[in-house]
Amino acid sequence: MILVSACLLGLNTKYNGESNLHALIQKYSTLGRFIPVCPEQLGGLPTPREPVEIINGTGRDVLRGASLIQGESGEMVTGQFIKGANEVLKITELFKVTAAILKERSPSCGVNHIYDGSFGHVIIPGQGVTAALLQEHNIPLYSEENLTEEKLLELLSC
Repeated sequence: MILVSACLLGLNTKYNGESNLHALIQKYSTLGRFIPVCPEQLGGLPTPREPVEIINGTGRDVLRGASLIQGESGEMVTGQFIKGANEVLKITELFKVTAAILKERSPSCGVNHIYDGSFGHVIIPGQGVTAALLQEHNIPLYSEENLTEEKLLELLSC
């Protein structure tokens, strides 16, 4: 089984109530190998919700208590993000999860890059909270941005 950010499958779980539908992922969704997850929803946040960013750090920093996650209006949502990441981790323990395909730049799901916390659309290297937790538990991570059909077929054949 492969975890997939729910928004990439066309579910309206993105912060603004829309999706980030990814045609290649949707093409293979009928094979029954994808588990859609939205860590923000699993952590108790509503959809739609205000944009949030990790302040002064990355998802790994949040997990070790060195950074916080804040909404654009100033509301702190660190606890919900950590709860959501842990709920996703539970899913990996319930099913034989072999990989995760996650939404790049998300404060939960970013695999290689996230926003810098300024709400100025500045991208920095780093992972979101859920991506960092999954990596700590040896779940291979893939960004939708560099996912090829060949790679997806390889993942599906495992």
